[in-house]
Amino acid sequence: MRILATFDAKDYQDTTGICEKYTVRGIIMQDGRLAMQCSRDGEFKIPGGGMEAGEDIVRALTREVHEETGYLVIAETVRELGEITELRRDIFDPTKKYICHSLFYYCRTGDRQDALALTPSEIAKGYTLRWATPEEICKRNHVAKDPWILRDTAFVRMILDGDVVLPENGGHRR
Repeated sequence: MRILATFDAKDYQDTTGICEKYTVRGIIMQDGRLAMQCSRDGEFKIPGGGMEAGEDIVRALTREVHEETGYLVIAETVRELGEITELRRDIFDPTKKYICHSLFYYCRTGDRQDALALTPSEIAKGYTLRWATPEEICKRNHVAKDPWILRDTAFVRMILDGDVVLPENGGHRR
């Protein structure tokens, strides 16, 4: 997969272990708007999350997108877009260096929307599904507190700048 960017906080010099994680992110476009998780504070995050043991990419993407948007991914529409790698001190275990490989995939979904199945931390942040233009996302996320917001905003900026090109006619099947 093409590496789009690497974010290195360089704050892990005295760590003694490594926590490496692979995540998938679903890029769903409809009528010029992206399906995003929007927090109570108005920050936008791309739907997705960690791969579970034994999961392949499509299964993990389908599960994560369904949990966070309520929509089911149409497997044959999944297209690789690129990877953003993050390196920093692990926020849960400061003795470890955290390496996160965020794998971004374009996908289409069906029209039916089920209830969201959010994690306790997503519920605490007040995440809901919201459709937003790339411009709106970048404007709203211009001052980000969390590294995942910085990562996702950088990816959306790559769409705006033409560094990442989405397949035509994205979004839901109509």
